[in-house]
Amino acid sequence: MSEEQNQDMMATEELQAIIQRCQILEEEDFKGEDFNLFQVAGQKCLEEGYAAEVLEVIQNEKNKVIVKSMGWNLVCPLVRCILSYKQEDEKREHCLKILDQLVQLCNPKEFLLGLLEQIEQTSGEQISQTILLLLQPLQTVLLKLHSKKSYSVGLSLSTILNQLSLLPVPYTKTQIREDKLGLCQCCNAVVDFAKPFVDEVVKNMEASTENDDKELKEELLKFCLKSLKYPLLIAQLDQLHEDIEEDPLRHFAAEILGILLDIKELLPTLFSHRGSRNQNWDNQDFLDVERKHSADSLACLSYLVFVQYLGIDCFPMVFSPSYLLQCNMTHIEILLKRTEESVLTKGLDLLGNCLLRMGDSSLHHQYLEFKGFITAPQDLVKVMTLCPIEHLRKKSLKILQLYIDKFDAEGKYTLFRCLLKTSNHAGVEGYVIQNIKNQIDLSLKKANDSKWFTGPQLVSLLGLVLLLPEGAETDLLQNSDRIMASLNLLRYLVIKDNEYDNQTGIWTELNKIEQNFLRPLHTGLNMSKAHYEAEIKSKKENRQESHNSKAVCSVTVGGEKMPNMTTEMQLQVLRSALFTFDLIESVLARVEELIEVKIKTIT
Repeated sequence: MSEEQNQDMMATEELQAIIQRCQILEEEDFKGEDFNLFQVAGQKCLEEGYAAEVLEVIQNEKNKVIVKSMGWNLVCPLVRCILSYKQEDEKREHCLKILDQLVQLCNPKEFLLGLLEQIEQTSGEQISQTILLLLQPLQTVLLKLHSKKSYSVGLSLSTILNQLSLLPVPYTKTQIREDKLGLCQCCNAVVDFAKPFVDEVVKNMEASTENDDKELKEELLKFCLKSLKYPLLIAQLDQLHEDIEEDPLRHFAAEILGILLDIKELLPTLFSHRGSRNQNWDNQDFLDVERKHSADSLACLSYLVFVQYLGIDCFPMVFSPSYLLQCNMTHIEILLKRTEESVLTKGLDLLGNCLLRMGDSSLHHQYLEFKGFITAPQDLVKVMTLCPIEHLRKKSLKILQLYIDKFDAEGKYTLFRCLLKTSNHAGVEGYVIQNIKNQIDLSLKKANDSKWFTGPQLVSLLGLVLLLPEGAETDLLQNSDRIMASLNLLRYLVIKDNEYDNQTGIWTELNKIEQNFLRPLHTGLNMSKAHYEAEIKSKKENRQESHNSKAVCSVTVGGEKMPNMTTEMQLQVLRSALFTFDLIESVLARVEELIEVKIKTIT
């Protein structure tokens, strides 16, 4: 007999020896040493390919007590062997039968811990494989716990989701279709796993007053909130709108909202930040945890309801668009402060959809006193100016305009003042000034002109517009968008507002405008042009001295150091700056010419 055969015989003989030793003992007489020997011998047999022999031992009626106490120790080697064997391997079938037998025979609580421990220990590609393998045994064991299973159900769902959170969410259509790491498959399998417990809550919801039903409901709610945070918050659902039926993550989202509807928690959860939950829940500790950790989940839930329209059929159509916007502002704020493309997209879409339900100028200015209404446009500006993704920057700009359009005149006025003071971006300030010009134009054309864009209120607003932030020392190149918009606004006011009517108040403010804006701008233009012309002259002289137009050096424009470039490239940048100054100067000259003509007409 070979040495290998001797070792094989030893593995099965060791298992038989421990079985025979324990058969004559009562369950309470089993010692720690017996458990260790059983685990080592069983693991050795499985790893050496003796699954059939182990199955025979498990199925033997005489070993029922032993298997009940010790069998859960075989979960780890069993899972390892099942995952290592090919689908068609007979040994894999034996291992699956052993697992099925253990589910039926073992102590449910001990076997549950063994299954969860195995799920927790996996990593990488084996996470989804292990979860998919053990979900059915886990469900069976939990159902055997009968009434006192809420904590165990919650622990199981939490353990599974914790492991799934280690897997990246597939982003593109191809990634979702391939589902290489099995996240999509696992998500929908977990819903099937939870269904018996959802059905139990639904069945007992009205009739039962048992505390365990409330606890099970809480665990299912926690599961839904955790699923909303990951993977659904990260999932790029909008990309797949045309293939909506093929998107497994959207299907998972629909199932999660289905659970919330079944346990009658969709509306209370959706409006939990408005105080509805305190009246219905006794577990204050749970409430505190929920408030702390579910902000992202609730934001995702609002997106799914109001953008993807999941569960919208069950939503009461009694709320006004402005109330829905108010309810969603907290969620929008959370989403817009994130940097991930998929999360930012959700925030922009949620805000956009809420705004599209409203008529222009229908939102009362007092809404700006509510949380989020004044910070939302500031968050949009940050996306517009700081986000590296171009289509999100453009989308943010469109939604900012939509947001402005929905407010009444006083609301628009307040928003403009806020944005001028907080944006710190010349392009945004120029955009706001163009909006101010449009509102003035509307006011001048109306019979009942708005007091907010004419007279003293407008004069106050123009004080933020018609000035240079740092006087003559202002960086004109960096602020060129703002300066051009301001000059165009001033030109418009001089042309449109009759100096006798002075509806805008511009004619009584000319001296201040001259002092704070026009004169410093003249000085700044002269200084800037002289500086850049000197730079051009210096570069040309250096080029002639070196006889090498390809010499590489650096240049600073608008306070920003430009990348290394040749002298010719630097000259091109400097000439472009001079062209900008010439453009500003020409508009400035036209404005001053118009003012002079109007003043002469008066005198």
